[in-house]
Amino acid sequence: MQLPIVAIVGRPNVGKSTLFNRLLRQRKAIVESEPGVTRDRLYAPAGWAGRSFILVDTGGLDWDEDTPIKVKTTRQAEAAIAEADTIVLVVDVTSGVTPGDVEAAEVLRRSRKPLIVAANKADDSERAALAADFYRLGLQAEVIAVSALHGRGTGELLDLIVQTFEGDKGAEDRAVASSDQLAAPEAAEARTPCPGPIRVAVVGRPNVGKSSLVNAFLGQERVIVADEPGTTRDAIDVPFRWGGKDFVLVDTAGLRKRTRVKEDVERYSILRTLRAIARADVVLLVLEATVPLAEQDKRVAGYAADAGRAMVLVVNKWDLVPKDSETYLAYEQRLRRDLFYADWAPVVFASAKTGHNLGRILEMVDKAAANHRRRVGTPECNRVFRDAVAMNPPPPEGRRRLRVTYVTQAAAAPPTFVFFVNDPELATPIYRRYLEGRARQAWDFEGTPLRLVFRAKARSL
Repeated sequence: MQLPIVAIVGRPNVGKSTLFNRLLRQRKAIVESEPGVTRDRLYAPAGWAGRSFILVDTGGLDWDEDTPIKVKTTRQAEAAIAEADTIVLVVDVTSGVTPGDVEAAEVLRRSRKPLIVAANKADDSERAALAADFYRLGLQAEVIAVSALHGRGTGELLDLIVQTFEGDKGAEDRAVASSDQLAAPEAAEARTPCPGPIRVAVVGRPNVGKSSLVNAFLGQERVIVADEPGTTRDAIDVPFRWGGKDFVLVDTAGLRKRTRVKEDVERYSILRTLRAIARADVVLLVLEATVPLAEQDKRVAGYAADAGRAMVLVVNKWDLVPKDSETYLAYEQRLRRDLFYADWAPVVFASAKTGHNLGRILEMVDKAAANHRRRVGTPECNRVFRDAVAMNPPPPEGRRRLRVTYVTQAAAAPPTFVFFVNDPELATPIYRRYLEGRARQAWDFEGTPLRLVFRAKARSL
């Protein structure tokens, strides 16, 4: 059964994201005093009194603004209203009833869905008394005074939310989360080898087409796309199915050079992007085919490799590149040269606009995720690496030489091989790369980094 969806809506800067974070008991949405920080719909699993549901944060409802970003933000909020089972309208007691509140109330009245009015910023009893003024909106809804900042009234709000589920015959069955709707972050972080939703972080510099790529996968405008760089600010989780398998796409803010990061909002966005990389099974590094590889692209690839994440390189906007028989090979060779430390990552030339190679991207993501979780038995490990050492013995260091006693795979995600040797200091970087290369020849590890760890052991085979 699907979980009920609870959408938090309202005009800009009334504290929707603060309330979203408070109800989740974690800082998931970016919170700033600047209006319009939240733009896309942000989903998260929530629960109260033994009942589970999906909580959705939205951008501000603002029908008076006609800028492309504001229009698309409002459309995203309207989409959340359309799919929601219960709606929480957030208003600001310090502002009183505004024309924006009246307009939002009219839209929600037409939705005919269970509705609660959360009168936010009621930080004390004097402000809480002002909440009654919002009954003037004429909604058939409970008005409750809350303070998202201090937690005042949020327990009572959650009580009201779960009460709206009581009339649903399938409510009891919804206590267990549906993986078709959302994969909880904790499940991804456990990094178990069991099959499950593949968490994919879509990363890259601003305006390379990350959100367009996500929307192309889904076949709908799920995240806002605009020509203005930096449109995406939160890391947006989007679950979907493809080829009978579950994925969770995480659209992230573009990573800029540190010297260009001036706003606090952008700093928070970058932290969330790095966190999304750390929590991902696979990182999709999106590059723009029409511009040269930048230092920031190299840094992002480095972040992913250092975090031990599987990775697929997507060269987007390939439809804009003039081509001949040598174009693909020349571009890939140049890319491999620049990203030599991630030569294990497959390259897919694609176009979010035309749909070219979208299926190929997901095929490579699926393969990279499987290779990331791959495990090799200890007898096979020892056989392959014993042959590797016999074929090309370690070079001597003075009068000493590296001796490999025993090899085992100690972990997956990423695959980690532990070499028990006479002296770890004798394992030179060049010989480490040789052993990694032999591992990749023996087993399919395309798309994933490998970890080779050397530990001292006195006895030799």
